[in-house]
Amino acid sequence: MNKRLVLLLLTALTLAGCKAPPPAVTDDTLVTSEVNGVKLVHRHAVAAPGEFTPVNESFRALYAASVMTTPDYSGKVVRYLDNAKPFEVLGKVEHNWLAIADEPDGPLIGYIPPKAGVESSRYDATLRSDRPRPRRTKQVCVAVGGASKACRTNDTATWILD
Repeated sequence: MNKRLVLLLLTALTLAGCKAPPPAVTDDTLVTSEVNGVKLVHRHAVAAPGEFTPVNESFRALYAASVMTTPDYSGKVVRYLDNAKPFEVLGKVEHNWLAIADEPDGPLIGYIPPKAGVESSRYDATLRSDRPRPRRTKQVCVAVGGASKACRTNDTATWILD
C-alpha cells in the first residue's frame, strides 16, 4: 500500500509541473505590434510595418487593387479591394504604402499602393479630373504657289485648296 501511495504521489507531483502546450500560431492568429508609439493589431500573416505615420481617414478605392501582406509587391495577396468601395486608412508606412482596415480603429488587414485609393471627400473630383479629354484635330497646311494653300486634318487624307 505504501508503494502505491508513493507512486501515486510521485505521479501527481510530476503531472503538476506540466503545463498545457501553448496554442498553435496560425496565419489568422491576431498579434499586436507597436510601431512609432502606435499599437497595431493584425493577423500573424501580415507583417508589421517598419515605420508608421497615423492617417485615420476614410478612403475609396480607385481600382480593384491587391491588398498585400507587406508594404511592397513581394508579399502575398490577402484580398482585393472592390472598386469605389470605402475602406479605412490607418496610416502611411514605408514606400508611402497605405496600411488599411475595414473599419475605423479596426485591425490592420494589409497594405495597398499609394495610388490605389483617394480620400472619400476627393473621390468624385478625382474621377472627373481623370476622364480622357477629347483631342483637337490638328490642321496641316502647305503652300501651293502664290497666296494659295492646301490644307487637311490629321484624321483624313483629303486636301482642300484655299
